[in-house]
Parts: sequence; structure tokens; C-alpha cells
Amino acid sequence: MIALRRCLSTLTLLAAACAVTSWAHADALADISQRGVLNVAVPQDFPPFGSVGPDLKPRGLDIDMAQLIADKLGVKLHLVPVSSANRIPYLTTGKVDLAISSLGKTPEREQVIAFSSKYAPFYMAVYGPEDVVVKGPADLAGKSIGVARGALEDLEVSKVAPEGTNLKRFEDNNTSIAAFLAGQVQLIASGNAPMAVIAEKNPKRPPLLKFKLKDSGCYVGIGKDETALTGKVNEVIAGAKADGSLNQLAEKWLKEPLPADF
Repeated sequence: MIALRRCLSTLTLLAAACAVTSWAHADALADISQRGVLNVAVPQDFPPFGSVGPDLKPRGLDIDMAQLIADKLGVKLHLVPVSSANRIPYLTTGKVDLAISSLGKTPEREQVIAFSSKYAPFYMAVYGPEDVVVKGPADLAGKSIGVARGALEDLEVSKVAPEGTNLKRFEDNNTSIAAFLAGQVQLIASGNAPMAVIAEKNPKRPPLLKFKLKDSGCYVGIGKDETALTGKVNEVIAGAKADGSLNQLAEKWLKEPLPADF
């Protein structure tokens, strides 16, 4: 299954690379300004980055980030819901100007698109309630921790868990979250995004960050060689970081401030 997923991912990137050769903007930033509209690919089923709210409108950190960039460019925002599989092809074929979809940076992706500077944290970590004291891997000894079997969280926590850790593997992420909420495990290894959603739904006993397993980040995807647009997006991100706007988005959607080293 993993090999199949990797193969499909590779095929998707190859298709995107081929599309790049047939699509080129003279200057995407100039096109956006002339058009007066910024087309942005956003997630629709990955809260808190992007989902459909009770009012049936898109909501989430990525949606707010897209609006922030559109406002700074002085243009209207047009959101284009995408999935993980089609967000890069939508960008390389010119269906959107930017992909703001909890997008991580990889060497393979950098072959077909450009990336902005980081606008939001995204990482895997160990979480637990306030009364379970854990400051690092050594403190896992004697404690139970739930993970999704075979997931990246499983691999990462297995690397650092000391002898005596009660590592409980569940069939998927939803099952491991359910076990944590039911008190079947004291801790859980998961991504910060789903944990932010759980914290919002359980304010009296939210899962708190204990320590990180693997740090990544979210980047804006931009057309390859679009230097003017990339520079402008980076300028907006730098300004939002300086004036506190990025931190406000993190606190609003991720329920925690930006890391000190962000």
C-alpha cells in the first residue's frame, strides 16, 4: 500500500511537471493585478486549515491566509477547493495563482513549483492533558501513548520511546484519537492540526503539546519561476509576522502561539 501511494504521488508530480512545460505566465503578479482577482487553491476537508463551516462557507487558517494576501495585493479573493492530490496540478496548469493548502516543502515538489517562506507551523508531536507531566522522550517511560499503526507518528515516536513505554497502536488516526479522549491512553502522538480541532471541541481538557517529534511547516505554493509573485508573497508573510498577524492566525486556529524559533 505504501509503495502504491508513493507511486501515485510520483505520477502526480510527473504529470504536474509535464504541465509546467505547457503553461507559462509572462508575469503572474501582473496578471493578478490586471485581473483584479487572486485565485487560490485551499483545502476543504482538513480542519483547522480548511473546512466548511456551519454557514456552509469555507473557514480555516489557510482561508484567512489567502484573504490576507489578497487584501495586501488589493484584489478580490476567489477560493478554489482542492484535495491533496490535485492542489499542485491546479497550480501548474494555471487554474489557480497560489496553493495555500497546508502544503509542505519537499525536494520533489520543488522541481515543479516554487515555495514561499513558511507561514504556519505544522509538526508531529506528543500531546496529553495538563496533569500528565512529560517534557521529553525520557518521560514516556511508564506511560501509555496511542498512535495510528504504521503512520509517521508511529515511526517517529518508536525512535525515541525508552524502554517501559506502553506504546498502543490503533488502526487509524481517528481510532487513536477516540482512545485518547476515552482515557484508554494517557498520551497521543499526532499532528498539531487535528489536535487543535480536538482542543477546540474539548476546552475543559484539551490535549497540550508535550514535545515535538518532527517539525515541518506550511508554505504557499507558487508557479515555478514566478519570481515577482514569490517575492510579493514573501513580503506579505514577513509583514504579517512582524505585525503579529501570523501569530494571531496561529492562536485562532491552532490554539497556540507561533514557536519562538518560527
